[in-house]
Amino acid sequence: MLKNDAASSSSVDQLAPDGHPFELTELHNKTGMSVTLMDWGATWLSAILPLKGGEKRELLLGCQTPADYLHQAAYLGATVGRYANRIAKAQITVEGEILHLIPNQGENQLHGGPEGFHNRRWKKVTQDEKQVTYQLHSPDGDQGFPGNLTAEVQYLLTEDNRLEIHYQAQVDKTCPVNLTNHAYFNLDGEGRDVRAHRLQLFADRYLPVGSDGIPTGGLESVEKTGMDFRQAKTLARDFLQDRGQQRVKGYDHAYLLHRTCGATESPAAHLWSSDNQVQMSVYTTAPALQLYSGNFLGGTPARNGGTYASYTGVALESEFLPDSPNHPEWPQPDCWLKPGKTYRATTVYHFIAL
Repeated sequence: MLKNDAASSSSVDQLAPDGHPFELTELHNKTGMSVTLMDWGATWLSAILPLKGGEKRELLLGCQTPADYLHQAAYLGATVGRYANRIAKAQITVEGEILHLIPNQGENQLHGGPEGFHNRRWKKVTQDEKQVTYQLHSPDGDQGFPGNLTAEVQYLLTEDNRLEIHYQAQVDKTCPVNLTNHAYFNLDGEGRDVRAHRLQLFADRYLPVGSDGIPTGGLESVEKTGMDFRQAKTLARDFLQDRGQQRVKGYDHAYLLHRTCGATESPAAHLWSSDNQVQMSVYTTAPALQLYSGNFLGGTPARNGGTYASYTGVALESEFLPDSPNHPEWPQPDCWLKPGKTYRATTVYHFIAL
């Protein structure tokens, strides 16, 4: 048995594509919350929260076995990079030279390419009772990106049920860097329609996209649109009411957060279960949150051995705006990392039993 405040690691008999077992790490705190992580993709597998009534609830979508994660395209809980979200036409311009990245969604690149960071074994470099840190080396030319890159992600579980995710990276050539975790949440538990959740998102502007998820222009106001979550409402309330939603079958849009959100003191978003037993608050240093309502989750391997339906999980991905390397005019920090500098980002998910 695991101690309540201990971290433990275990290898799973199944082998990853590199021929070695998957390694799982569990973090526990004294309040009874547990978080499970995996070295393949530096993936967040599970988040179990004790409720007020004594039961425990799984809040994260996940697969039944580690090997199942290899057979899904939803990026469940994975660390994605080098560049999370989409890059138009899979190309960037570095010092006047156009670099062609490897596309993996039509002509565009999504979440770092077909062999992005979600599809690699990260090396576990430190672990104690409260945290685990993974490291990955990405060579020059990886998925088309310039320079050697070393990335680290630390998962830290606090005693008040916050999972802190700390990212850092260094490069030896100028390169855009945008790391995030692609967890899907269902605060009601497995299999429920997530559109019954209430969401509050502190953003006045969002980025309209075409059916391919690529921005169609500049930022627009959420005012008098179904994209407005400044006051809490269910995802269902204005679902598919806008042409922009209809193009992508729901919410799959980046929101430029209020300036006050760019630290871990002010929340970027709150999410509530439909039974009002669980609240999740999101804090991030990133300039934007991508709201994704699980529009294409259907058929993804589920924790119970079956498959998920669409709209059974919601992702709130902290990141730069999509296609930022090609839009220096957007009002956010520079997404280009230069040699000698360190990329740092933090996102915190705070789980509260109500």
